Amino acid sequence: MKLTEGYNSSYEYQIMSLKNGFFYNTNLGKVSTKKVVKHIGEFVSSDPTDFYSLIIGTDSQSRKINGVSEIDYVTAVVIYRRGHGARYFWRKEKIVQKPILRDKIYRETTMSLEMAQDLVPQIRRVISPAKYDLEIHIDVGSMGPTRAMIREVVGMVTGNGYVAKTKPESWGASSVADKHT
Repeated sequence: MKLTEGYNSSYEYQIMSLKNGFFYNTNLGKVSTKKVVKHIGEFVSSDPTDFYSLIIGTDSQSRKINGVSEIDYVTAVVIYRRGHGARYFWRKEKIVQKPILRDKIYRETTMSLEMAQDLVPQIRRVISPAKYDLEIHIDVGSMGPTRAMIREVVGMVTGNGYVAKTKPESWGASSVADKHT
């Protein structure tokens, strides 16, 4: 792991990143961003009459190792052929940080937005935007401790021009990304 960034605030943390320009896929292993775009394009091309959802969502998991708090963040990119399966890729980052729920949710949302800003222009070169809906899945819901944050993080996503989905519809974050945290 490589130390990529440091930050001092009311508490101190360091970002130790596994975000090395690569994604992971259960079948393909480690793949470059270029190959992710290629595989998404091939998946859509294999059945061009269907309609797709491009979903980006991030989840996190806190843990304490040898007295040090760290958080794993996983961002998933899913191309879903409605009613006929999906393919997904994920990227993982580890951050040494005191786990504060509000900070974690904001970081998850920001990471999903940054992924969309980086990846979507590349995907649009190989797939027409008319072939898919883009959704940002946020791991917040109206029943849990994150309910007070829903308006804020949904506002972040919609303010950036994307469609936001929250629990129980945010399975890209709460199920797919969660699987790899």
